[in-house]
Amino acid sequence: MRTLVIGDIHGGLRGLKQVFEKMNLNDDDRFIFVGDYVDGWSENAETVSYLIEFSETYECIFIRGNHDELVYKYLKHGDNNPVWLQHGGELTRESYDRLSSEEKERHIRWYENLMNYYIDEDNRLYLHAGFTNQHGPQNEYYPNMVYWDRTLWEMVCALNPDIAKDDDKYPKRLLLFNEVFIGHTPVTRIGHEKPANFANVWNVDTGAAFKGAVSVMDVETKEVWQSDPVHTLYPDENGRN
Repeated sequence: MRTLVIGDIHGGLRGLKQVFEKMNLNDDDRFIFVGDYVDGWSENAETVSYLIEFSETYECIFIRGNHDELVYKYLKHGDNNPVWLQHGGELTRESYDRLSSEEKERHIRWYENLMNYYIDEDNRLYLHAGFTNQHGPQNEYYPNMVYWDRTLWEMVCALNPDIAKDDDKYPKRLLLFNEVFIGHTPVTRIGHEKPANFANVWNVDTGAAFKGAVSVMDVETKEVWQSDPVHTLYPDENGRN
């Protein structure tokens, strides 16, 4: 069985479908999505509908991203957060206007069942953004930090790339897990096109909301599959650019 981790999608359903078409999917593959399924390109509600159907065939673990929480608050409580609308929410709202009330209720239940983090049988941690608690995300004082925090990624990017785990400067919170897989902050910001690794942290957000691709990575072999840059698949849209 392969465990495949998928980076931020941001409504780029064409990119997700394309990268899956480039792979040979196996019936026993396990897919772990690290969140931010919406807010970017125009197929936001459509992306969630696709994922719901996809999970009926494949084992899927869906992690909650900050954009997913914002969309849930809009659907459940009518929260039109103006900052959310400026950062992809407007297209998401338009896509949900095309759904029936019954379909929206189905999506609300899906958002409510997203996981804040997941730890697999090999002590690998999957979450959207990061964690600050020295005892792990399960002890985070503010649980929503796991889908908003950028400090963990900023910290590992600043480390000496040759640092060893027994070095006193190695972040103690990272010693809790064999590996950590995150999204949230596009690696394109530091000049990477593929998932980037610092210390034992892998960031699989390759900037699909902007000028990058949707990426899938095998957590064991580190083989990577990518769509075309998503903006080329939506030539009449701007995404979050």
